[in-house]
This record gives sequence, structure tokens and C-alpha cells, in this order.
Amino acid sequence: MKRLFVANWKMNSTRAQARLYARVLGERMGVSSGDVELVVAPPFTAFEETRDPEGRWALAAQNVSSHREGPFTGEISAKMLAEAGCRYVLVGHSERRHLFGEHPPTLAAKIARVREAGLLPIYCLGETEEERITGREEQVLASQVATLEHDAGGPLVIAYEPVWAIGTGRAATPADAAQAREILQGLLSGRRDVRILYGGSVTAVNAQALLQGSGMDGFLIGGASLDPSGFASIAGLP
Repeated sequence: MKRLFVANWKMNSTRAQARLYARVLGERMGVSSGDVELVVAPPFTAFEETRDPEGRWALAAQNVSSHREGPFTGEISAKMLAEAGCRYVLVGHSERRHLFGEHPPTLAAKIARVREAGLLPIYCLGETEEERITGREEQVLASQVATLEHDAGGPLVIAYEPVWAIGTGRAATPADAAQAREILQGLLSGRRDVRILYGGSVTAVNAQALLQGSGMDGFLIGGASLDPSGFASIAGLP
């Protein structure tokens, strides 16, 4: 199974910036992505500019509605995302959980809508610093994995993102990430075709040590992915 590297741009980049990013990333990659899978999650407005006509990377959406359609101003449905060319959808990112109050029933509904549209969820989870200090890491991860209880199955990507490491410049150690991976593997032992990624202050400087020391299947990358050459370096591209 290929390692997976996902660039989450969050609320950054205009369409013009996205066009430049795609050009630079394409030049860096050459004719293929080698033995890794790359995914870029731009703002909704920049899907067309970010798309690679050569198919060397896939598109992901940063969010999706828990509803199929209807009077939900400002929302976007999984069906719309599929039509726009997405392959993956982020669900459960800590910024959605903590800033926008998304709770397990909503996240479960989002995953169901993603599956119905033939897309693949990248389900994000992770503990806060307080939860880690008080020894509740495994309990928290178990409760977050429980959101997948009614998932119909199929390929799944889990992104372990300790909240205390997101955007702080303070990445987990390889040992921290390896411990979380072991917990998640146990919780997901009944499922097949699961990839577990690490996310949280990943940079070109710490990426190799994190990847080798944790056994993770790749990364979900935030700020460091806004530079196409930096993203390519983290993914190990020449």
C-alpha cells in the first residue's frame, strides 16, 4: 500500500496562487508520483486550478455537509464534491470539532454522506494536551473511533492529530506517534484497508524521523504544505 501525503491548505490561497502551486508541484514531480500517493485539499473555490490533468495527485475537500441536500445555506454536499472531482474528504479535523462544535452524530452523518457519494473519508482524531497529561489518550481515541461504528466500510484513512501539536510548531515525537498508532491499530483491528497518518507541525526537517520512527503510513500536513516544494520534500520526492 502506498504511503499517503495530504496537503491541507485550510483557509489559504487564491485561485491564482493555486494555479502556481499546481504548476510548481507538477514540475517537481515530473511524469509520475513514484511510490507515494499525493492529495491536495484546497479551498472549494480553487478545485479547478488545483486539479492535475495528469492525475499525479488527487483532490480532497476540507469539509462536507452532514445533509444530502436542502435548505442549508453555505453548505456543500458530498455529491457536489464528487462532481467537482474530489476523491477524499476530511472529516473531524480538530478545528471543526473545537471551533465549530462538530460532535460525533454530525461526524458520523458526514462519513455516511461521503460514502454514499463514492468518496473516501480522511477521519481526523486526537487528544488535547490536558487529556494526554491526565492519561486519557487511549480513552479519547476509543471514543472518537466509536464514531465509525456504523460506517459501511471500505477503504479508510485515519489522521492522528494530537490537538496540542496542530499549528504550534511542537510536533509529537516519533515515540508519541508510534504509541498512538499502536492504540489505533488495536481499536481498528476488525477493519481492512486502513491507513493511519500523522498530522501536527510536520515539516521537511522532522518528517523523515517521524515517518521512520512512528511507522505511520504518511502525513496530513497543514502550514508546511502551502509551499509546493516543501510538500514534495516531505513526501520524499526528488
